[in-house]
Amino acid sequence: MVHYEIKITGRVQGVGFRQFVKQKAEDFDIKGWVKNMPDGSVLVNAEGDEKDLEPFIDYMKRGPSMGRVDNLSKEKFNSENGFSDFQIRY
Repeated sequence: MVHYEIKITGRVQGVGFRQFVKQKAEDFDIKGWVKNMPDGSVLVNAEGDEKDLEPFIDYMKRGPSMGRVDNLSKEKFNSENGFSDFQIRY
């Protein structure tokens, strides 16, 4: 089990990006949360098997059809937070 903190910038607010991330997280059995940030970015904390996280992150690099991802940065942690599901935070 690994944990990533992921920051995504571009046209990622107001385009369904959080719902897109939540759906992909559920598809890949990823736990954690996604949140819009005041600077216009989206922050994701995701936990799961490495083999599931890599394709999940690849989907976030593309984003939903109305969005545009300019940059995705990620930091990996080898700790578990014990998330029970994947949530959209406000």
